Amino acid sequence: MSIDFDLTDGVAVITINRPERRNALDAEHYQGLSDAWTRVRDDPGVRVAVITGAGDKAFCAGADLKSWVGRDQELSELWLTQKGQLLNRGLEVWKPVIAAINGFCIGGGMTLMLATDVRVASENAAFSLAEVKRGIIAANGGTQRIMQQMPYCVAMEMLLTGDSIDAETAARWGLVNRVVPLSDLMDAALEMAGLIAANAPLALQAAKELAVRSRDMSLAEGLRMEQMVNRILHHSEDTREAKEAFAEKRKPDFKGK
Repeated sequence: MSIDFDLTDGVAVITINRPERRNALDAEHYQGLSDAWTRVRDDPGVRVAVITGAGDKAFCAGADLKSWVGRDQELSELWLTQKGQLLNRGLEVWKPVIAAINGFCIGGGMTLMLATDVRVASENAAFSLAEVKRGIIAANGGTQRIMQQMPYCVAMEMLLTGDSIDAETAARWGLVNRVVPLSDLMDAALEMAGLIAANAPLALQAAKELAVRSRDMSLAEGLRMEQMVNRILHHSEDTREAKEAFAEKRKPDFKGK
């Protein structure tokens, strides 16, 4: 049982490794996942991250209810808003994140997926926000991001019934980018990661941040932010490298500087 972290050629692969519990997250695994996201954010060697689950049954079944529901918590913990930050709980990770969804994507697993940028699902994947069936709500962004990413009535049906949708339905509503056979899942996710990682790291992070923040800005504000960021990037080493590589008809060697 662990949160595995592998870094190769700028691509970090994070694996929730608890297949015997459908990769459900108890306190130990939540902390491990928080540590992994912090490393993705802070390690300059990471350009893109891929998140997946161990085994062939589940991406993540969310919180391990046996270890969370009904447990005693100090009221003061409600105000420890920066403790154990997660991708879906508010940790700002501007490096692109790809979800490789290998089966059940339920509850907290789905709220985790909703915080990623690009998603590849296996044909056996299923998606649900089933918390209302347990007397709770889809927290860590579940009630927020689903409304941004799906049509209102479809999102509300998922939130209020707790029922699941299959991979093809998720693709039809734009919840995932593509659906592939389970045997091809990681190859497809890593291929996408490689395409992204080949681009200029600073430009990738800037593009993601601007796109995410556009939800809370007016068009005029967003356009101005684009101008400011582009002006800064024009003075980066990567921009000079891109210009030289184009002139020399070779692939650029970006350094993220």
